[in-house]
Amino acid sequence: MDYDYSELVSQSIQWGDTLLQQGWITDQDSEALKDVDINLANSLFENKDTRPLIVAFFGGTGVGKSSLINRLAGKEIARTGVERPTSREVTLYYHQSVVLQQLPEQLPIEKIKTAQHDDDSRKNIFWIDMPDMDSTEPSNKQLVLDWLPHIDVLVYVVSPERYRDNKAWRLLLSEGGKHAWLFVLNHWDRGQPEQYDDFVKQLAMAGFDDPIIIRSICNDQYSGDQQDEFEQLGATLKGLTNQNTIQEIENRGDQIRKNELKQKLESCLAKMGEAQAYQKLKVDWQHNWGQAGEILIKGMSWPIQVMSGKYAEQETRLLDGLFSKKTVEQPEKSVDVELWDDWAQSRYIDELNDIILSADQYQLAVAPLRQSLEPLRVAARKKIEMQAELSVREALVNPGNSGQRFLMKLFGFCSTVLPLTAMGWVAFQVSEGFYDSDINQEAYLGVDFAIHSILLIGIAWLLPFFAKRQLKPSLQKIAAKGLSKGVETGLAMLEAEVNKIIDDNQKIREQHLNTVNKLIQQCKTSSKITDQVDNETLSRMLIPGGQ
Repeated sequence: MDYDYSELVSQSIQWGDTLLQQGWITDQDSEALKDVDINLANSLFENKDTRPLIVAFFGGTGVGKSSLINRLAGKEIARTGVERPTSREVTLYYHQSVVLQQLPEQLPIEKIKTAQHDDDSRKNIFWIDMPDMDSTEPSNKQLVLDWLPHIDVLVYVVSPERYRDNKAWRLLLSEGGKHAWLFVLNHWDRGQPEQYDDFVKQLAMAGFDDPIIIRSICNDQYSGDQQDEFEQLGATLKGLTNQNTIQEIENRGDQIRKNELKQKLESCLAKMGEAQAYQKLKVDWQHNWGQAGEILIKGMSWPIQVMSGKYAEQETRLLDGLFSKKTVEQPEKSVDVELWDDWAQSRYIDELNDIILSADQYQLAVAPLRQSLEPLRVAARKKIEMQAELSVREALVNPGNSGQRFLMKLFGFCSTVLPLTAMGWVAFQVSEGFYDSDINQEAYLGVDFAIHSILLIGIAWLLPFFAKRQLKPSLQKIAAKGLSKGVETGLAMLEAEVNKIIDDNQKIREQHLNTVNKLIQQCKTSSKITDQVDNETLSRMLIPGGQ
């Protein structure tokens, strides 16, 4: 299946924008995906199915591009002479039957000059006279680059003095495979065979095995008497004007662009690291946090002791209130401490920073990991304190272990039942003694019985009450145990959160990889460039293999 190149570019740019927002790639990577050419030749014309062949004259200053197109037109339609180096225009020369569409924004109307003709023999060729690449006007080069994606055939014009032009040569090397090329060695009346041979060798270095080089004599002083190969230019291009050949040039350019797009996508892919690295990162985090957690628990022993002591103070005050009144002069002594203080926060931040450094060493995308970890930096204190408070409350509701709680309930039951039983027995003895004394006329129960009864009832209540109180742990111990448990739970939560973030980053990476691999596969499907070209003339104008 052949995938539309422009659609691949659109999807790739959208994918790159998403990755840039999430921090997976840099601005430079994203811009590289956007810096691609889309063959927009069809977009210039109203009738896309029968559009003309787009041919552009390209080269350095003073090589005679404008003179060539003027000679071709048989009249002056392009600027020449001293005006040319400062020209900011692109000259379009085409048949009057050709209807142009609205030009893209990057091709402004104010920088375009148009001229039409009525020669039906050349109606299928759309000529463009480009500004000089080495012009004194810097915007000329950008104008050339903006027009390149719309061009089928580039006519590279040189002169005997300028055939080694560096700027134009660099463009040839970078754009070589995307277009068909014709080479015109103009001002040949001043040329030498050695220069022609040297130019052929130079083109061979660019990848052209058998280039078409036309020697012409076109300048302001051309009289028409000199013999040259100018007519071959029109004849050669006319042989390319059938729609199959035009489509073949388009397809070949798109294939090369797909290869370039694939390389840029693969470059972004390399920035996202390997899947195994996330597992290594997770192991590193668990190991490092395990050690850090032990240090944090030891370091937080003193805050736990101080905070649990406040509960002991409350317990002491309660007992003190039963027996004595607190005087106004007695000051309250307390130490304000934080369970998760700056020291603990600093240790935690250090561990998070180590994870980011490890990710960088494993060549993973650091920015999305850093963004995901950022909320944890400010939320750690609140999480630890909430877990500690919850654990303290649970500990105070259910003090001690299960055995202690059973015995406390048992002795609590006994502290109620035994005194009632003792009081019942005393009441029974009082009733029976009163009855016997009334019948036998004997003395009523004495002082000894009263004392013994009170002692019995007191002991029946005091023993289970004392046992229950002894079994119940102090508020300080309960609070300390609850705080310690809360801290351990909170630290485990912090560890789990980082593990989840690492896993989530890996999943997001896999999703992005699935998307880009599909795009790369689509680029591969139709980007294989072959040297089999139906048109023999066109085969000489293309770089073999699309170098």
